[in-house]
Amino acid sequence: MMKLEGGFIQNLGRVYGIYTLGFLGFVILMAILEQAGVSSDAIGWMFVGFTILIYALIGVLSRTMQSSEYYVAGRQVPAVFNGMATAADWMSGASFIAMAGGIYLGGYPYMAFLVGWTGGYVLVASLIAPYLRKFGCYTVPDFIGTRYGGNLARLCAVIILVVASFTYVTAQITGTGIVASRALAIPFEVGVWIGLAGILFCSMLGGMKAVTWTQVAQYIVLIIAYLLPVFWMSNSLDYGLIPQFAQFDAVLRVQELEALHQVGILKPTAAAAAEAGGLKSLSVGINDASDTLMAKWKFFTLVLCMMLGTASLPHVLMRYFTTPSVKAARQSVGWSLVFIFLLYFTAPALATFTKLSILDPNLATGIIGKSVADATALDWVQKWSNVGFVKIIDGNGDGILQINEFFMKGDIVVLATPEIAGLPYVISGLVAAGGLAAAMSTADGLLLAIANALSHDLYYKIIDPKADSKTRLVVARILLLVVGAAAAYVASAKLTGILGAVAWAFCFANSGLFFPLVLGVWWKRANRAGAVAGMVGGFASGAWYLYMVQFAGMTPWLGLDGLRFGMIGMPISLVLMVVVSLMTEEPDEETQKMVDAIRVPKGETVTNA
Repeated sequence: MMKLEGGFIQNLGRVYGIYTLGFLGFVILMAILEQAGVSSDAIGWMFVGFTILIYALIGVLSRTMQSSEYYVAGRQVPAVFNGMATAADWMSGASFIAMAGGIYLGGYPYMAFLVGWTGGYVLVASLIAPYLRKFGCYTVPDFIGTRYGGNLARLCAVIILVVASFTYVTAQITGTGIVASRALAIPFEVGVWIGLAGILFCSMLGGMKAVTWTQVAQYIVLIIAYLLPVFWMSNSLDYGLIPQFAQFDAVLRVQELEALHQVGILKPTAAAAAEAGGLKSLSVGINDASDTLMAKWKFFTLVLCMMLGTASLPHVLMRYFTTPSVKAARQSVGWSLVFIFLLYFTAPALATFTKLSILDPNLATGIIGKSVADATALDWVQKWSNVGFVKIIDGNGDGILQINEFFMKGDIVVLATPEIAGLPYVISGLVAAGGLAAAMSTADGLLLAIANALSHDLYYKIIDPKADSKTRLVVARILLLVVGAAAAYVASAKLTGILGAVAWAFCFANSGLFFPLVLGVWWKRANRAGAVAGMVGGFASGAWYLYMVQFAGMTPWLGLDGLRFGMIGMPISLVLMVVVSLMTEEPDEETQKMVDAIRVPKGETVTNA
C-alpha cells in the first residue's frame, strides 16, 4: 500500500472487502470478550483505539511529497470510491451524531437539515462540481483567483473558506470529544485533544491521498455502526424487519405516549431548567405549529440555507478535484447521494425508536413514569450524567420521574441509543467507533481544505510564488497542526452545539461563496470587481446579522434566526455581484473563452494547477 497507483487502484474492491470482513471480525471478537466478562470501559478503549490505529496506519502508508497527490490524490480516485469518501467527508458529526438528536428533541422542523443537505447535492452535481473538475484547480480559492484574476479575489475566497471551515471543524472536534469522553471515560476537554491527534495522523503525512483512502475506510465503519442498532431495535420491539418503513407505526405509538406524559403541557420549572445547564427536555414538545405560515417559512429558509451551503462548502467541492475525469466527477456525485441516502433515510427511524424506548412504560427500558431512584441507578444515566450530557431533577419531590424532569443533550442521542435500548455494550462501542469515524472523516477534509488554501493560495500564490513543492508541503503540514490545535481549543469551550456550529458554517459559506462560484461558471460577464463585491458584501452582512441576533439581542427579521443568516448574506451577495459586474468592465476575451471551455464536458482540463 506504499504505492497507491497501479495495482492498488485496480484492486480497491478486494482491499476494502478484506478490510470490511476484518472489521466485522473485530466486532464479533468484542462481543465474545463482552460475554467473557471484559468490562465495558475496556471494550470502549479497544474500539476507539483499534479504529484510530487503522486510520492512522492508512495515513502513514499513504504519505507523499508530491504536490498533486497531497492536494488532489493524484486525480486518480474512481467514482464509486470517491463517492464513499465524499459521503464520509459529508456525513459529519452533525449527520451521524447530532441530526437524529435534533429530530428526537424537535421533530418535524429538524427534517429541514436532512432535506437541505441531501438536496444540496443536486446543486453540486448540476451547477458546480463537474465544471470545477474541468477547470483543473487544486482548491476553491484557486478557481476564484484564476477565474476572476488578481490576488484580492483569491484572498477574499481564502478568508471565507477559513472562517466557514474553521467553524465547521470545531463542530467535528466537538463530536470526537463527546465520543472519547464517553467511550474512554475521560473529561470532554481531554477527549477533544485525543480526537485531534487521530485526525492529524490521518491527514498530515499524505494530504488528500491519505484522507481519501482513510475516508473510504471510515465510511464502512460509520454506516455499519448507524444501521445495525436501528435494525436491531425495530425487530426486538416487533415493529418489523425494515425500520425505515416500520417507523410509521412507531411514530403513532410515540404520539400516544407523548399525550400520556403531557408533552407540551408539563414545562420544566425555572429552577430545574437552570440546574439542567442548557440540556433540553422532551416536555417542550414541537409546539404543534408545523402548519402555520411562519413554521413553513422557517422550514423553507433552513432548507435553502443548507442546500446552498452544501454547494458552497470547499471541503466537499475539493473531493471532486480528485477524480480522473469530468465524467467520473459527475458519477461520483451520484454515488455520493446513494451512500449518503443510506444514513439519512435511517435517521428519523433511529430518533423514533430511541424516543419509544424512553417513553414507553411497558418496555423494560422506559424510564418516564417510573421512580427517580430507579432511573438514576441505570448505568447509562450515571455514565452520561458523569460527563454532563444527561440530568434527572426531581423538581416536585414526589420521587416519580416525569417528562419535565428528564434532560438530555441532543448531541448524544445516537451514541446513547444502544444503552437506552438495552442492547449489548458491544453495539455501543460500535456506534462510538462510527461516530468517531464520521467526525474524524469530516474534520480531516476541513483541516485539509484550510491548510491547503493557506499554503497553496495564500503562501504560494500570493506571498512566495517561487516556493518549491517541498517547502509548500512543509508549510501545509505546519498549518494543519496550528489550525487543528486552535479548533480543539475552541471546541473545548463548548460555545454551541454541533448542529448550531454546522448551520453557521453553511451560512458563512453560502453568504460569501455560492454566487461567485455559480456565476463564475455560468455567467461570462461576471468580473473581478463584481466577485469581490459579492464575497465581501455577502459575507460581511451575514456575519453582522449573526452577531446582532446571536450575541447583541436583536430581534430576528422575519423569523430568520442565527441558523438562517445566509438568507441575509446571499441576496446581498447576488445583487452586489450582478450590479457591480454590469457597472464595470467586462472580463477579457481569454477569460470568457476559458468560461466557455469549462462547460464543455469533454477534453483536457482548462488549467494545470
